[in-house]
Amino acid sequence: MPRQTAKPWIVVLLSGGLDSATAAAWARAQGFRLAALSIRYGQRHAAEMQAARRVARSLGAARHVEIAVDLARIGGSSLTDRRLRVPKARAGFRIAPGIPSTYVPARNTVFLALALSLAETLGARDLAIGVNALDYSGYPDCRPAFIRAFSRLAGVATKAGIEGRSFRIHTPLIGLTKAQIVRLGLRLGVDYGLTHSCYDPVRRGRRMLACGRCDSCRLRLKGFAEAGQKDPIAYV
Repeated sequence: MPRQTAKPWIVVLLSGGLDSATAAAWARAQGFRLAALSIRYGQRHAAEMQAARRVARSLGAARHVEIAVDLARIGGSSLTDRRLRVPKARAGFRIAPGIPSTYVPARNTVFLALALSLAETLGARDLAIGVNALDYSGYPDCRPAFIRAFSRLAGVATKAGIEGRSFRIHTPLIGLTKAQIVRLGLRLGVDYGLTHSCYDPVRRGRRMLACGRCDSCRLRLKGFAEAGQKDPIAYV
């Protein structure tokens, strides 16, 4: 009998949202062994982390690592500072120009650095992140230029990179609309009922319901509507 080789590891940043769940499903479909990394960064609620655990289990992640990095101590974002209001109820599905208050300063730089550390520890050469540069809120760390720059950094900032073992940062959603992301995820078997995307959910008893009015909810609803699908999560 020929000896079976283990699947290569990929570290996937998994927030529990629509995009990260789809990126993780994509990585699984490519034949990788999933190491999911979820980060408690001082966000306004625990719903994201709970969703990340559900998604990791549903996709059969071989490892699910949770790390706490309290970016709320730094502040500067309405996602981590409750004194700031999360923008809601923009006209139609239009997202205002500029960088919104929900931008968390340097968040994806911090997250990818942690993912890079885990990847080097596992001997993985591949990382995946569900950034998107079409239907998104205008964050600078979701753009191709940022990913290219971080890829160069990984090559000079790690023992593996110096020894010639380069890293690949996969961004399978970066050029897709939200509708295309939804369709891709459904083809890959993502259960979007397990995910959570809302920036400012509302508690109803034991349940956390999506507000339906923040930018993240509106982009998500737009994606399902344009894909001709019903969003399975509960909204206020």
